[in-house]
Amino acid sequence: MTALASSGTLPIGGSELEYRMIGPLPDAAPTIVMLHEGLGSVRLWGDFPDKLAAATGAGVFVYSRAGYGASSPIEPPWPLDYMHGEALDILPKVLDAIGFQRGLLLGHSDGASIAAIYAGGIQDHRVRGVALIAPHFITEAIGLAAIARTNDDYRSGVLKSKLARWHRDVDSTFDGWSGVWLDPAFRDWDISDYLAYIRVPVAILQGTDDQYGTMRQIEIAQEECYCPVDVTMIAGAAHSPHREAQDATLTAVTEFADRILRVHEGTASRAA
Repeated sequence: MTALASSGTLPIGGSELEYRMIGPLPDAAPTIVMLHEGLGSVRLWGDFPDKLAAATGAGVFVYSRAGYGASSPIEPPWPLDYMHGEALDILPKVLDAIGFQRGLLLGHSDGASIAAIYAGGIQDHRVRGVALIAPHFITEAIGLAAIARTNDDYRSGVLKSKLARWHRDVDSTFDGWSGVWLDPAFRDWDISDYLAYIRVPVAILQGTDDQYGTMRQIEIAQEECYCPVDVTMIAGAAHSPHREAQDATLTAVTEFADRILRVHEGTASRAA
């Protein structure tokens, strides 16, 4: 186990991954491990991790995957199965490195897909529940069209100037991510098989105005999962409800965490 500071880098898989650790360490309380979106990073979570730690009393660990934020860059093209690699190869190493003992995975967008693959692909008794914000289990025409528009915004320079504040090598980050999603071969991407193997409660949160996915994503989870699936629709939010409707999203995640970590396990996770 690496001795965790409040922030720093972890050497994982030949890369240095930036991280933040908020609240109690994994040996003192449950830990919520946060997995960011396809263009996200540690800093792009904003103050949501801090508020989540305060609301739940759990430790919150957030990191930037290789290729993102201040972590080691990855030159494109990225492999079409990059989310599988993150879930089945890198994430287990991250959890072991931080001394993860019990808690939740909380993923947004790509991070939600990675969390689902992990929970279904690796039967890890330490993971007691999975919270998925705006997950995708298959590609949809609406999402691919939105990514194509995002690509146009980046090429025009509008989006690039914004993202450059959050990523060490913004071109590699954007080109790696968009190159996968816009590859014609990626249209058949489908991780729904993993859902049937998840053995812990699942919470799905989705904005009612999500431009990257429809209710079909939620229906797939309800059809495939044998475990309980709680669904919260966040009114007026698009693809990032933790930013667009933070209070409602924080409440939903906190209630799920409390139910899994405090009520089910008898662990007092809510802060006094």
